[in-house]
Amino acid sequence: MKTISIVFITFILATSCNQQPMQKPVIKTPSVAKIEKEFTNHGDKRIDNYYWLNERENPDVIAYLEAENSYYDTITAHTKVFQKELFKEMKARIKKDDESVPYKKNGYYYITQYVKGGQYPIYSRKKETLEAKKEILIDVNKMAEGHDYYRLVGLNISPNNRFAAFGVDTISRRQYNIQIKDLETGKIYPEIIKNTTGGSVWANDNKTLFYTQKNPTTLRSERIFKHTLGTDTSEDVEVYFEEDATFSVYVTKTKSEQYILIGSYSTLSSEFQYLNANTPNNQFKIFQEREHDLEYSIAHYNDDFYVLTNADKATNFKIMKTSEKATSKENWKEVIAQRDDVLLEDMSLFKDYMVIEERSNGLNKIRVKRWDDTDDYYLPFNEETYSAYVYVNPEFDTNTIRYGYNSLTTPASIIDFDMKDKTFEVKKEQEVLGGKFDKKNYTSLRLWATARDGKKVAISLVHHKNTKLSSNTPILLYAYGSYGYTIDPNFSTSRLSLLDRGFVYAIAHVRGGQYLGRQWYDDGKLLHKKNTFTDFIDCGKYLINKKYTSANHLYAEGGSAGGLLMGAIVNMSPEIFNGIIAAVPFVDVITTMFDDSIPLTTSEYDEWGNPNDKVYYDYMKSYSPYDNVVVQKYPNMLVTTGLHDSQVQYFEPAKWVAKIRELKTDSNLLLMHTNMEAGHGGASGRFDALKEVAREHAFLLDLEGINK
Repeated sequence: MKTISIVFITFILATSCNQQPMQKPVIKTPSVAKIEKEFTNHGDKRIDNYYWLNERENPDVIAYLEAENSYYDTITAHTKVFQKELFKEMKARIKKDDESVPYKKNGYYYITQYVKGGQYPIYSRKKETLEAKKEILIDVNKMAEGHDYYRLVGLNISPNNRFAAFGVDTISRRQYNIQIKDLETGKIYPEIIKNTTGGSVWANDNKTLFYTQKNPTTLRSERIFKHTLGTDTSEDVEVYFEEDATFSVYVTKTKSEQYILIGSYSTLSSEFQYLNANTPNNQFKIFQEREHDLEYSIAHYNDDFYVLTNADKATNFKIMKTSEKATSKENWKEVIAQRDDVLLEDMSLFKDYMVIEERSNGLNKIRVKRWDDTDDYYLPFNEETYSAYVYVNPEFDTNTIRYGYNSLTTPASIIDFDMKDKTFEVKKEQEVLGGKFDKKNYTSLRLWATARDGKKVAISLVHHKNTKLSSNTPILLYAYGSYGYTIDPNFSTSRLSLLDRGFVYAIAHVRGGQYLGRQWYDDGKLLHKKNTFTDFIDCGKYLINKKYTSANHLYAEGGSAGGLLMGAIVNMSPEIFNGIIAAVPFVDVITTMFDDSIPLTTSEYDEWGNPNDKVYYDYMKSYSPYDNVVVQKYPNMLVTTGLHDSQVQYFEPAKWVAKIRELKTDSNLLLMHTNMEAGHGGASGRFDALKEVAREHAFLLDLEGINK
C-alpha cells in the first residue's frame, strides 16, 4: 500500500484582542486519510473509508494512533497533575504488603502475597501447618524484570507436590508459554510449550501434562496436547483437535482428582470427554455428545457424575446425576429440578454436602444441602443489593465452605462457614487504607426502571451519604449486557475517588446478562440484541425523569461488548448523556463477524448471529455502531484500546473514532488513547492498572469542573 499522508496535530493560537488571558489555544484534531473499501453482501453495499487501519505493521497506522495519543495528551494536559493525585490517592487505599487467605490442598497451605514496592504476586506454600517454614514457589516480581508487560497464569502443582506448571504472556495477546519448575531443586525445565491458554492439568503419574494450544491466527483454543516432563515439546502428542470452528476447547480435572476432562463449548452447547487420571495414555471417552442448545457441566462424587444442565428445556438449569459407567443423558436422573424463578449457576461437592449457587430476583444465593437430606438451607444475606460467591474449596472431606461476600458499600470479605454448626468466621476483610473510609458514609439501593416494552430493569446504585440526588447530581451509569455475564454490585476502592467527589455510581442490569435468569440473557442477544441498548437508554431516562440527575450530568461507561453498548447508545440517544467512556469497544460488528481470521469470530455466531445469513446481516447492520455513525451531535467521549488486544482489535475503535470525527456536528471532546504495550486487559501491574482508572476518572471529573 502506498504511503498515506496523515495530518498531525497543529496548534493555532487565537489572536483576538478580546481573548481572556487564560483562554486555551484552539487545537486542530488529528485527521486520517480516507481510502474507500467497498463491501457487497446480500445485494447490499457498504463503504468503509477507514478499513486500511487494520494494517498493524503499516507505519502510517502507528503514526495515526500516536497522533491520537498526542492529541489526548494535549487536550488533557491540564488534568495531568490531577491524574497523578488520583492515582496516588487510589494507590494509598491499597495494602502494599497484602496476602490471601491460605487454602489447603494435598497437604500444603497455599498463599498469594504482595510486598511493598511489588507490582506482582509472590506465590508460596507451607507444609501441613501455617506455622511451617514458607516455601517460595514463584516470585513474579523477579520473573517480570525487564518486561513492559508480564502476566503469569495457571499455576498448577503436580499430585506429588514437586512440580509447578505455569503460563507466561509478555505481549498481552493472551498467548501463553507454559514452563515447568522443579520445586525441590528450583530448576526451571528448558522445554517451553508455546501458544497455549496458560492452563494445564497433571495426570496422576506426575510426569504427564495436558494443555490447550491456540490457533496462531484466530487464537481459538482448538487442540489438546499431552507433554511428558523432560522431553522436547516436538514430541508432544495431540490428544484432540476441535474441528468445529464455532467451538473452543479446554482441559481440566475433577475435584476428586480421579478424572481429566476435555471440555468443548460454544455459546449454546457443550460437550465433555473424560479419562481416568491414573491412565493418561488411554483414550478419552465421550460423556454426552454435543447437541445444539444442550449445555452441561460435570462434577465427580464417589462413583457418580453430577451434571448441571439445561437439558429437556430446563431454561434456568437443573442438576442431574449419572453413573461413571453410563454417562449419556438418557441415564441422567434428576436431583434438583429447574425453577422458572431461580437460575442455577454452579455447584460444589463435598463429602457430606452439595453446595448450589443460585440467583433469584437478581440476587446471589448460596444453598447448602446434605446428601442424606437431613438439612437444606440458604446462607443469610441482609443487604438490599450485594454479591456472594463460593470461593476456593479444594478440600473434599470438610464441613467448612469458604465463600466471598461484598457489596457496593461493603469491602470484600472471605468467610469460612461451618455447614454443620452453621457458624461463621471472617477470615479476611479487605482493608481500605488512608484512614478516611467508613462504610457507614455510603448509601446503596436498588431501583427498578420500566423499559419501553414494560419489562422492569434493576439499577444498583451507590453514593456518599452527603450527596443529594437532584438534577445537578453527576451519575456514572455502567453496564455490560452480553454473553449472559452478570455484573454484580461489587465493592471498589478506586471508585471511592468518584463517590467522595459527589458522583453517583450505578449499574444497569440490562438484558443480555443473566441478572433475572436465563431468559433475561436470551432476550438480549441475536435478534433481540437491541433490548440491551434500549434497556440502558431507558434506565438513563428513568434517572433523569426521577430527578436523580439530568442530561447535563449523566455519564455512561462500558468495555468490550459493553463498548458495543456505548457505541449503540450514542447513535440512538446521544442527547441524554454528557460523557461516554468506551473501553476496548467492539463496534464494527458486521465486518468483524464476516472475518473468520479475527480471534473469537466463529465462536460467537450464537451470540450475535452469522452475517452470512441475510436475516442476521440486516439486524446487525441496524445497530452496528460503526455502520450507524451519522451526521449529528455526540456526547463528550473517551475511547481506549490496546495495540495488542486479541479480543477486540485496536482498529475497531480507531476506525470508529475517525468516522465520528468526520461526521459529528458538535464541539464536544472526542479522545482516543491507545496503550501501545498492552492488550484487552490493560496494564499488567496492580498499580499500573490504576493509572488507567485515574485517566478515566479525571475525564469525568473534568467535565463536571472538579479538579481536586
